[in-house]
Amino acid sequence: QVQLVESGGGLVQAGGSLRLSCAASGSIISSNAMAWYRQAPGKQRDLVASITSGGSTKYADSAKGRFTISRDNAKNTVYLEASSLKPEDTAVYYCRVDVLTPTITGGRYLEVWGQGTLVTVSS
Repeated sequence: QVQLVESGGGLVQAGGSLRLSCAASGSIISSNAMAWYRQAPGKQRDLVASITSGGSTKYADSAKGRFTISRDNAKNTVYLEASSLKPEDTAVYYCRVDVLTPTITGGRYLEVWGQGTLVTVSS
């Protein structure tokens, strides 16, 4: 079984910064793509940023220039550095990790989600 534990959310003033972390643990052979999503009240869950196992990154337009996604493959951990935060960045932030887990026949990929961490940006 694989679990994700997120941390780093909280209350921050507009213009401030936060660093979110998401650590995967359990039966993991390797991690593939990792990503951060967010869901504001009453809205759908949207992709914020993603990173491949090789380090290639993609960002939503709203995150470009302000957010940075990174990963530590040895720790199966993904980070999101968020700066110049705005009130509209307020949301629950979820991490998603695609992991290769062992099976009797070799392995299979699982898509695992974190429990979410609330980020509130005050004006």
